Amino acid sequence: MAADSNSMIAWHRAQIARLRETLRRLETANFAYGEIAGAKSTGQPPKDVVEVKRKIRQSQEIITAHDRQTRRPLTTDHHTLASARWSNWNARGPSNVG
Repeated sequence: MAADSNSMIAWHRAQIARLRETLRRLETANFAYGEIAGAKSTGQPPKDVVEVKRKIRQSQEIITAHDRQTRRPLTTDHHTLASARWSNWNARGPSNVG
């Protein structure tokens, strides 16, 4: 994974990694110490799992929106290159001419 110059995006990437580990622990604990199947079992995931998944999805959406605005197209077909906005890009990097 490349380093992010935007600290907010870097935080969200770290947050996703941490939340995925938390989700893995919650789901593993559910199997290891889960409820005995019975009348109270509704088949719905616990609120903690739902909340962690929501936070992961929210961080992923923020990162995806950022990537759409800042990354160059990865494909080189004519249609993709013709529709890309290249006004934000300079092949030589930031210009310090002054």
